[in-house]
Amino acid sequence: MTLAENIELAFNAIWSNLLRAVLTLLIIAFGIMALVGILTSIDAIKSSMADNLASMGTNTFNVIRKGTGLGGGRHGRRRKVGDKITFKQAAAFKNMYNYPAMVSMSALGATSAVVKHLNVETDPTTVVYGADENYLDVAGYGLEAGRNITALESENGRNIVLIGSDVVKKLFPGFSVQNIPGKHVSVRNIQFLIVGVLKEKGSSMTFSGDKMIVVPLQTLRKYFGSQTNSFNLSVKVNDALSINPAMSEAEGVFRRVRKIKVNEASDFEMEKSDGLITLIVDNTATLQMAAVFIGLITLLGAAIGLMNIMLVSVTERTREIGISKSLGATRKIILVQFLVEAVVICQIGGLVGILFGILAGNWVTFMVGGAFVVPWGWIALGFTLCFVVGILSGIYPALKASKLDPIEALRYE
Repeated sequence: MTLAENIELAFNAIWSNLLRAVLTLLIIAFGIMALVGILTSIDAIKSSMADNLASMGTNTFNVIRKGTGLGGGRHGRRRKVGDKITFKQAAAFKNMYNYPAMVSMSALGATSAVVKHLNVETDPTTVVYGADENYLDVAGYGLEAGRNITALESENGRNIVLIGSDVVKKLFPGFSVQNIPGKHVSVRNIQFLIVGVLKEKGSSMTFSGDKMIVVPLQTLRKYFGSQTNSFNLSVKVNDALSINPAMSEAEGVFRRVRKIKVNEASDFEMEKSDGLITLIVDNTATLQMAAVFIGLITLLGAAIGLMNIMLVSVTERTREIGISKSLGATRKIILVQFLVEAVVICQIGGLVGILFGILAGNWVTFMVGGAFVVPWGWIALGFTLCFVVGILSGIYPALKASKLDPIEALRYE
């Protein structure tokens, strides 16, 4: 018998016991869905975060409080958080850092602000950021319309604002982007003049640059000072190859700013954007291994269930096997027939599981602001696992069927 004929027989056997086959393949489908769904969501979130960090460039690094970076709580250990970076310290670093690089000062003002224009307002999810004239270049933002904040405006604290694309869509539906600069919005009943519109940047797992508004640093200190926990320092060097000496120079300068003695450890950290990407990849690798382990446990249960169903099928089809052997079917033909049936059930279940796994994974990703992905590698893994499960589950029932004595099988009632 050809492989095509065996597959046809497998489908006929599945159709004759449709409910039992469907229940079996659903067990497999749920196992594959859990596996592919978790891995898809991890991949999508990792890709989104890496894209956002990569937009800053490999020639950018940050000076942050100790214990507050992505590596601050690795392996379940909480690290002591260093003293916050004050405005005075950040400004001193910017003035003292003489390396050929661009330094940006910024700070978070609010994470749940409501921005209003006339009678229209945003959801209370808008992030208010304070920044200087270098922030857009260092952080990888572009302008869709209007202009950037100037150094004078950052120092004097004018009531001007740059707004993200999601804020524009909410407050100015149907407006041309070029006509938005010059209009006014209010935050906490404080009027701000829009001077620029940021280009769409996309979202990561925890932050959306499109739901952000940027005000001058001194303006942030004036209206949101009580919520400004610590200032951020970002440095963009001219050449990615010079980032390590630039970081060494920055560490020395900031140690002098913080008045840290020679024999004392630094109470701040330096983070490179490419280093953060590597850290994300390392951390998500553990999650991926855990997801594979969970999926394999589920598939083990499915394999046991499929083997039980195939043994029942062998028992029910004993006379059929006897008739086939009496007509010339060899042990190999019977063996392949039942093996193919087990593999077909597994592959159908795998196909259903992969489809729902991709949808479930990307739904989770959409909820946290990530981008849609098709995990071809995990799809291939899903089909491979289904093939292996089909072989392992079907081999014993197939051997049992192939070894049946045709005379005894024909007598079976």
